[in-house]
Order: sequence, then structure tokens, then C-alpha cells
Amino acid sequence: MTIIAVFFVFFNNNLWADRICVKTIDGERVYTNFCEEKIKKVSTKKLGRVQKISTSQSVSYSSRHELEKIVDEKSRFYGVDSKLIKEMIKEESGWNPNAVSPKGAMGIMQLMPQTAILMGVKDPFDPVQNIDGGIKYMKYLLDRFNGNFKLALAAYNAGPNLVESLGRIPKILETQNYVRKISLRYAGDSGQYRIKKMPIKAIILSDGSVVYTNREDLYIWSTGQ
Repeated sequence: MTIIAVFFVFFNNNLWADRICVKTIDGERVYTNFCEEKIKKVSTKKLGRVQKISTSQSVSYSSRHELEKIVDEKSRFYGVDSKLIKEMIKEESGWNPNAVSPKGAMGIMQLMPQTAILMGVKDPFDPVQNIDGGIKYMKYLLDRFNGNFKLALAAYNAGPNLVESLGRIPKILETQNYVRKISLRYAGDSGQYRIKKMPIKAIILSDGSVVYTNREDLYIWSTGQ
């Protein structure tokens, strides 16, 4: 089930190359076109969140307004509530695109190196790539945990395999505080995830068949737009 879900993510985002391999990432076997033998490790000698100057254009995305516009755009694309993502970013990095955690999580949405690779993020310190990868990953987690945003948040923080094996939020203080603070700011006492409603579109495929979908990414891929 997990392999199929990740397979679908890569397929929809046109990340396929000539060579496909099976890798174990965060304890999961996945199909990927990132077949490098070794994953470069990020140095995390300095404790706490530190500033990392990127060689990309990420430093130009300095204003909070610009970053929020990127979040709104990517959230619409993946069908995730932008308010949830903004609360996550507030907790993850405080809207700092150059943040690095002691564990090696990078950028505005604090992607771990393996997750960044899995989501096709080449420069984790570029806000556009990092936000795209982070929201794509959160969409995958929401789907994996049937829309239970608290379990998805716990998985984002502690890893999906642990959360899935327990069937609940792990008894890890950091994870519990992470889920609690974001949940209160996002959903308040209701604890309800705001489902993002997407319009239904009719797609005429090359063979003449018609597919009805509310997946914007599928629509764009299928029509070539």
C-alpha cells in the first residue's frame, strides 16, 4: 500500500528517469529514480537552528508575505489546507528558509535529507522547492492516515512507520508538544481537519475515455498543461 502511494507521487510529478530502483528510506521500501549509491549527509555540528547561506536564490525570498504566497499556491495545487501548513512552518522553522536543526532537518519546512530526496527537492534551502516538497510529503501523510491530521503531524515529526505501528501519537514529549501546539492553533477545540474541496474536472484521455477527478495534479499531468 505504501509503495503504491509513493509510486503515485513520483508518477504524477514527472520525476521518472530511465533507471528505477528500490531503496529503503526511513525504513520503507520505495520505488525511486534517485538511484545514487550514497546520500550526502548534512553537517549538523552546530546545535540549535543556525543560519545557512544558500548558493541558490533562496535569500531573495526574504519577506513573510512572499513565503505565504508560495504556501498558498502549493497548498492549492496539492489540495492541502494552507492554514495547516503555515502553522507547521511556524513551529518548524519560524519562517526561516535557512534553518537547520540538530538532527539535520533543513529549510523552512525542516525536511530531513532522505525526505528531501524522496520528494525531489534538490536544494532544501530554496523556499519554493522546500515548501513544495514539504506540502507534497504532508499530503502523502494525510492520505496515508486517512485524513487524520494529528497522526499526519505526528508522522511528520517522528516518522510514519512509528506512528503507523502504534496506531496513535507516540509518547515522545517533542512529538506530543508539536502535535498539540499546531492542533490548537489550527483547529482549536474542534480538532477537525478542514478538508480542502477541489472542483471536479472531466479529463478526456488520448484513447477517448473520460476520467472525472478533483486531483489538480492529475489534471495537469493528464492534459499536459
